[in-house]
Amino acid sequence: MDLSQYAELFLAESREHLSACNQLLLDWERNPASPEPVAGLFRAVHTIKGMAATMGYGRVADLSHRMENLLDHLRRSGRAPADEIIQLLFRATDALEKAVGLAVAGREREADLAVLAEIDRAALQAKPAPQPSGLARHFIEAPEAPEPPDSHNLPAAPPGSARLVHVVIRPEAPLKGGRAMLVVRKLQTLGTVHRVQPAAAAFESDDFDGRFLCELETARPAADIEAAVRSVGDVEGVTFGGGTDESQVSPAESVAGGGRTRHIRVDLRRLDTLMDLIGELVTERGRLNDVAARWVGQDPEIDEVAIQISRLSADLQNEIILARMTPVWQVFDRFPRLVRDVARQLDKQVSFRVEGKEIELDREILDALGDPLVHLLRNAVDHGIEPPAERKRHKKDPEGEIVLTAVRERSSVAISISDDGRGIDRAKILEKAKREGVVDPHVESLSDDQLLRVLARPGFSTAESVTSVSGRGVGIDVAMTRIRALGGSIEIRTEPGKGTAFVLRLPVTLAIVRALIAAVGQERYALPLTYVAETVEFGTVPLTTMEGRDAIVLRDRVVPLVDLRKLLGTNGGAPAPPPRRPVIVLEMGERRAGIVVDGMLSQQEIVVKGFDAPQGTLPVFSGATIMGDGVPALILDSAGLV
Repeated sequence: MDLSQYAELFLAESREHLSACNQLLLDWERNPASPEPVAGLFRAVHTIKGMAATMGYGRVADLSHRMENLLDHLRRSGRAPADEIIQLLFRATDALEKAVGLAVAGREREADLAVLAEIDRAALQAKPAPQPSGLARHFIEAPEAPEPPDSHNLPAAPPGSARLVHVVIRPEAPLKGGRAMLVVRKLQTLGTVHRVQPAAAAFESDDFDGRFLCELETARPAADIEAAVRSVGDVEGVTFGGGTDESQVSPAESVAGGGRTRHIRVDLRRLDTLMDLIGELVTERGRLNDVAARWVGQDPEIDEVAIQISRLSADLQNEIILARMTPVWQVFDRFPRLVRDVARQLDKQVSFRVEGKEIELDREILDALGDPLVHLLRNAVDHGIEPPAERKRHKKDPEGEIVLTAVRERSSVAISISDDGRGIDRAKILEKAKREGVVDPHVESLSDDQLLRVLARPGFSTAESVTSVSGRGVGIDVAMTRIRALGGSIEIRTEPGKGTAFVLRLPVTLAIVRALIAAVGQERYALPLTYVAETVEFGTVPLTTMEGRDAIVLRDRVVPLVDLRKLLGTNGGAPAPPPRRPVIVLEMGERRAGIVVDGMLSQQEIVVKGFDAPQGTLPVFSGATIMGDGVPALILDSAGLV
C-alpha cells in the first residue's frame, strides 16, 4: 500500500491541529496561568508528530518532537510562561505549518528549521526540577497500560511454524491505516507474513477501527515481536495465538462495523465535477421542459416524464449543493491569529470576536472570501482602532474591539466586520477626493455609498505613509472587486468616534441560482432572485425624480429607476416598448433600485458561467448562462445596478 495516497488526508488533519494550536496559543497569551492551553497544545503537536512519523516526514516529525519536549517541560513546571516563550511557540507553529505544506508537496528539504536551536535552548531552561509541583503532577500522563502478563514468557516458535499476532491501534491515533501498514512491514522484517485480516486494502477505509491480525512465520520470541510492533507507535495492545481471542477481526466483522461513522472525506474536485454535471443536467432539463410545453395536450406521457425528471434532477441538485456547503469557521478560524499579529506589530491592543461560525456557504465562495476579509481586517486594525493612549484620551477602553459576524438573510449571507475605533473622517476623505478630482468640487458631503465608491478607487488612501500593513490604497478596491465577482455587494456604515462597519452580502451558492428572465428589446437577461424584493408596473405608482434620475414612490419611499433599454442602448432596431412595463425592485441592504424592463418571461434555475467582458462593456454583468433553447443570455449584476 502506497503511503502517498494519505498525503492529502495528512495535510487536512494537520491543518486542523495547527489551527487549534494557534487558537490555544492565543488563549494562553491572554491567560498565561491557565493549564488547559498547554495541555491542548501538547496533544495537538504530539498528534502531528505521530502522523508525520507515519508518513515518513522526518523533518516535520523532528520539529514536532522538539516542540513537544518544550511543551512537556512547560506543563510539568506548572509556571506561567514568559512572553518570549509564547512568541517562540508562535514562530515554531508557523515553521511547522510551512514544513507540513512542503512535505506534502515533496519538498521537505526546503523547510526552514532555524527555530530548532531556539526551541532546544528554551526547553533546557524550562526543564523542571526533579520533584514536580502539584500542578505538574496534575498533568503527568497516566502510565502505560500493563503489558499482558504472559507475552514475554511465550517460548520462541520452532522454525517453520506460524503464530497469530493480534494488534490493536490506539482509538485516538491518527491515520490508523498507515500505522497498521507500518506494523505489517515491521513484522515482515522478522519473518514471513502469510495472511492479514482484514485485508490490507481495508486499512484504507475510514471505517477501519485499528484492530487486525497477522499470521507470522518466524523463529523470533514473542518479546521481540511485541517490541517490534510497539516501536511503530500508537499501539494499544499486542497478543498472540488463539483464533478465538476477541482481538481477531474477520472481514465480515470489519464490514459489519462500518455503521459506526456517518462521515467520509471527499476530494473537493469530485464535488466540483458533480456540480458541473448537474449544471449540464439543469440546462438539458430546461430544454426538455420547452419541448414538453410544445406537446401540451397532445401526449400526456411526455409531460409526465418531464415533470418527473424535473423533480428528480432538482432533488439531486439540492443534495449536491448541500454537500458543497461549508461552515464559515473553516476560513474564520485563521483570523484571530492575523488580528493578533497585526495589532502587535502596530503596538495596539485589540480584542477579536467571531459570531455565526456555523453559517454555511458554498465552498467556492468561501475560498474566494479569504482575501477580501484579510484586507478589511488589516484596515480595521490599522486605520480603525486607535493606539491605547489615544483611546484613553477619549475615555475609551485601551483595548479596541473588532467583531466578525456572519448571519443568514433570506437567500443570502451577510458578513460584517465592525470596530469600535475612530470611524472615518468624511470631511478629510471629501477634501482629498476633491483635490484628486474624484468627486465634483461642488459636493458638500459624502453619503455612505459615495464614501465607499471613493475609498474603493485604486490607489486612494488617507494614510500618511505606506507601511507593511496598509497605505497603498488597494485594500478596499481588492475587497470590492472580489465580492462583486462573487455576485455580492459591500456596504459601509461609519460614525466618527464610534467606529466603522463593512457589510458584505453574498449569495449562498454560485453555480446554480434561481433567476428572473426578463426581456429587453430582442434580448433576454437573467436577474438572480437573491436580491429581488418585488415587482410593480411602471405607470401604476407615483413618479418623481431623485438627484436628476427618474424614480417611483413605493410605500412612501423613493426608489430610483434604471431603464435597461436606455442603459444598454437597445432602442435602435428593437420593437417599441410596451405601454405598461414591469419594474423589478432590487434591494441590497439599505439600497434599493427599480429596473425597468420590457417584460418578464419566466422564473427558472440557471447555470452560472464565468464571463470575461470585452473592453468597454458596462460593468453590469456578472456572468452568462445557456437557456433551454441553447441561446446564451447575460446575467445582470444586481450590485452594479443598485
